Amino acid sequence: MENSTLLNTLMHLDNEYGVSGDETAVAAVLRQEMEGLYDEYKADPMGNQYFIKYGKNRDKKIVFSAHMDEIGFIINYIEPNGLGRFLPVGYHDDRTAVNQDMVVITDDGSRVYGVTGSKPAHIMTEEDHEKVVKIEDLFVDFGTDSAEETRALGVEVGCYMTYAREGYVLNGGKYYTGKSIDNRSGCAVMVETLRRLQGVETDYTVIMVGSTQEEVGIRAGGPIVANTDPDLYIALDVTLTGGTPGVEESKISCLMGKGPAVKYYDWDPILGATGSNVPRKLTNKIIDVAKKHGIPFQREVMTGGGTDAWSAAFAGRSVLAGGISIPQRYMHTAVGTVSMDDLENVVELTVNFIREYEEL
Repeated sequence: MENSTLLNTLMHLDNEYGVSGDETAVAAVLRQEMEGLYDEYKADPMGNQYFIKYGKNRDKKIVFSAHMDEIGFIINYIEPNGLGRFLPVGYHDDRTAVNQDMVVITDDGSRVYGVTGSKPAHIMTEEDHEKVVKIEDLFVDFGTDSAEETRALGVEVGCYMTYAREGYVLNGGKYYTGKSIDNRSGCAVMVETLRRLQGVETDYTVIMVGSTQEEVGIRAGGPIVANTDPDLYIALDVTLTGGTPGVEESKISCLMGKGPAVKYYDWDPILGATGSNVPRKLTNKIIDVAKKHGIPFQREVMTGGGTDAWSAAFAGRSVLAGGISIPQRYMHTAVGTVSMDDLENVVELTVNFIREYEEL
């Protein structure tokens, strides 16, 4: 890859485990990657990580956030024969959880591996073949024969579990696939942005935040605003893409490899009243920067999801909030995929936006 630091950072972050509510290990990796790139570091009780680069005016602040957490599962019962039952943490497609390699993170941080299973196809009824097996009806097999053996491994009710998969570049090309690029991609962009701003004096103080618990309710935006009091808040996150069979571009118009997606609107009917209507003065400014520097961009209008910019926008006295998104295929599965060209262009857009930002 042309930009090895960006790719290496993405891989380092993506291959760590951090289900919503237990982002500690990911936060440690993010701190390691950020070392030497900031003037001050802070953390809050939620576990949000703040990396502060002071500008000429320390009191004028712009925040970029990317959530560290990934969707996953939580053990809710251990069968007498040692099999574990589990529930979803975050929004899942039930069809993707069966026949997977899994890893449970124990209370002391150890890793216990297992595989998910269900009734074999050979003995399924016609009715069985027609229905999707719900996550709560699946089980994880640890290769044990009793609940006592499973517990001896450190597996207990309340332990988080996620996909045991390492990411990689597909066939030496430009596409990277991994279990948690939603949203370790955004975290990698934050790191690379500060790398490229080393030695650059900015007018505004820049605060990069690794946020927590986004996948279970977009919870961090409000606390982040309360802790920083910024003039501007931008969420760096992923977005849905068209361009694959069965996904109509008329409904999802952003495409892989076509550049950053400038968020105009998002809405999540599942969560109810969550969504962003981004003020035009912000979208216009982001697009002006992209055009000035020849950076390809797309306009993003999405339903079915949101970002931390939603809860940030109306926190405190309210704040100007929006998003720059990374196009992603196969959202909320173990094989999420992004284009490294898109990540590179998101970094370039973010760097130039920071360098040229004036109060809106």
